Amino acid sequence: MLVYDWIAENARRFPDKIATIDIHSGRQHSYAAMHERVARIAGHLSAIGVAKGDRVGLLSMNSSDMLDIMFACWRIGAVLTMLNFRLTAHELAFMVSDSGASAVFYDTDLEAVIPALREKTDVAHWITMDPAGKGGDLEAAIAAATPVYGQLPQLGSDLCMIMYSSGTTGTPKGVMFNHAQFLFINAGSGGISNASNQMVGLVALPLFHIGGLVAYTTISFGFGGTVVVVRAFEPGAMLRLFGDPDLGVTHFLGVPAMYNAMQAHPDFATTDFSRTQTMSCGAESVPESLLRTWFARGVPIREGYGMTETCAAALMQEARDIPGKIGAAGKPVRHCEAKIMRGDGTEAPVGELGEIWMRGLNITPGYWNRPDANASSFVDGWFRSGDVGRQDEEGYFYIEDRVKDMYITGGENVYPAEVENALYAMEAIHEVAVIGLPDPKWGECGCAVVVPRPGASVTIEEIKAHCGERLARYKHPARLEIVDALPRNATGKVLKFELRERFGGAPQPIG
Repeated sequence: MLVYDWIAENARRFPDKIATIDIHSGRQHSYAAMHERVARIAGHLSAIGVAKGDRVGLLSMNSSDMLDIMFACWRIGAVLTMLNFRLTAHELAFMVSDSGASAVFYDTDLEAVIPALREKTDVAHWITMDPAGKGGDLEAAIAAATPVYGQLPQLGSDLCMIMYSSGTTGTPKGVMFNHAQFLFINAGSGGISNASNQMVGLVALPLFHIGGLVAYTTISFGFGGTVVVVRAFEPGAMLRLFGDPDLGVTHFLGVPAMYNAMQAHPDFATTDFSRTQTMSCGAESVPESLLRTWFARGVPIREGYGMTETCAAALMQEARDIPGKIGAAGKPVRHCEAKIMRGDGTEAPVGELGEIWMRGLNITPGYWNRPDANASSFVDGWFRSGDVGRQDEEGYFYIEDRVKDMYITGGENVYPAEVENALYAMEAIHEVAVIGLPDPKWGECGCAVVVPRPGASVTIEEIKAHCGERLARYKHPARLEIVDALPRNATGKVLKFELRERFGGAPQPIG
C-alpha cells in the first residue's frame, strides 16, 4: 500500500484554504504556503544528508513549525523523533542517542539544555527554530533550500516516527509508528468525530504527545481542515479561543486537568461554545462530575481511550452515547479490536474486570531497540495495555485503572480511579489522586492526595463520611495528604510514582 502526502494533496485541492494558525506567533499559512515550506525543509534535510530511514529529532514547544518539519521528514522518508521539552538533558540524551538521530531541530526558547545535550550525543546537525517565526536556522533554510515537491514512494509499513512513552512506570520506550497507522487512525477516529474539510481543530496538548499530534491535528490535515496551534495551555486564553467567532473552533481534545481548569475559570459560564462539534477527553479516568458540569453548559464531552502504542484513540464514544453512556470509553474505532483478558490468558465474560488487549491497524509495530518489551507486550498479535477494564452487554468498554496503580488491602483489589471519581463529588476537592501505601495490618491501604478548592478545607473524617454511602469500607482512604498541586507529566497524567515516593510512610491503620 502506497501512502500519499496530505499537504501536497490539500494544496492541489484548495491552495488558499488556511492550513495552520499559530496563536503565539500570529502566523497563518495556507495549504499552498505550507506545501512550499514543507518542500523547502525537505530540500534542506536532503542537502545535509538526511535520507530515507534516518532519524531526525524535534525539541520544541508547540508551534506550526513542528508540523512543517514533520511533513518534510515524511516527504523524504525520514523518521521523526519527537522529544519532550520538559525533560532534563540527561533524559533527552538517552532518547536522542537511542533513536540515533543525525539532526535535531530545536526551539530557541529551549536552548539552555542544548550545550549539555550536544556534549552527551553525537548529532551532526543542530537546527534552531525561532518561535516568533522571524529568524533562526529553520527560516534561513526555507529561504535558501531547493524545494522537494514530490514525495519519495513509501509503503504503509515504512516507519515515519518514534515517540517515547511518558515513562510513568520506568525508562521511556521508543514507540514506533508507520504511515499506515496515521492513515487508519484518521479513518477510524475522523469518521466518528465529524471530521471534514470545514473542521477547525484547536491543539493545546503537546505535539510531542500522540493525543496532541493526532487529535485534532493529523486528523484535520487528513480531511483538509484547519489546525490552530496553542503554544501553552492557559484556561482563560483557551476559553477566549473557543468563544472567538472568527476562529470558529469545532474540535478539541483535552485531558481532565485542562477541562477542570477551564470550568473553574470565571469566564466559563459565559463562553460561547456553540460552534464546537466534538469535544473529547482522554489520557486518564474522567470524573463523572466534570462530564456533567460541561454537559450542563451544553457541551457533551466524548470520552475515549488510547495510548502512544495505539496511535491515540483505540476506543471512542459517538455523539449518540452521551449522556446515556457517561463513564464509558466507547467502542473500538474502525480497524481496531479490543477484548478483556483474565490473568490466566482466557477472555473475561461481560462485566468482569481484566486487562485490556487490542489489535488492529492503528497499533504500533513495536518498540525501538527493545526486543524485551516487544516480547512482553504482544501476544499472538494482541497488544497488552496494562490497563484494567470491563465490557458491558452492549459492547461498551469501561476503563477502571492501570494494573500497576491497583493496590490490595486485606486481600481486596482497589482501583484508585473508582475512589477518585467518588471523591470528586465533594465540593471542597479541586483535584485528587489516590495511591496505595504500605500498611502493617492490611498490607496496603489508600492515601488520598488532595488539592482543595481555594478557601476550602478537607479532613480524613469528611472523606470517610462521604465514601460511606458510595464505596465499600475497604475502599475508603485511610490517610489524607494536602498538597498545592499534583505532579503531572507534560500530557497531564498524574505522576503517582512521585506521590508514592513522597508519601511512602505507613499510614494510620483503618481500624
